[in-house]
Amino acid sequence: MRTPSWRKLFRGASIQRDLQEVRDLFVRYFKEQTVQPLKDLGRFTLFGALGSIFVAFGVVIGLLGLLRMFQDLFPVLDGSLSFIPYLIVVVLALLIGALVVQRIFAGAPRRSKDSR
Repeated sequence: MRTPSWRKLFRGASIQRDLQEVRDLFVRYFKEQTVQPLKDLGRFTLFGALGSIFVAFGVVIGLLGLLRMFQDLFPVLDGSLSFIPYLIVVVLALLIGALVVQRIFAGAPRRSKDSR
């Protein structure tokens, strides 16, 4: 008696092998869809935070340099008017802070339909 052709497909197949294939597929899918995006998100967050720290440090150093420049260029601001360079730098720092907060709450810029 001849075996049907469909049985040749199942020759050597076992439930254990099938379960191993399903497990491997699940693990590969889990890594691809959860672990890798989390790694990418962590990298994005790390570089964003590090960049923010460096930019903030640069702004502080720049404001300090501006303060020293005002103090050197305008000797008339010595004595009783010595608070004016500090006031100018504080107002400038507040404007920079307000611009940053405004940009954060504005979100990503929207693309118009014309630019596509």
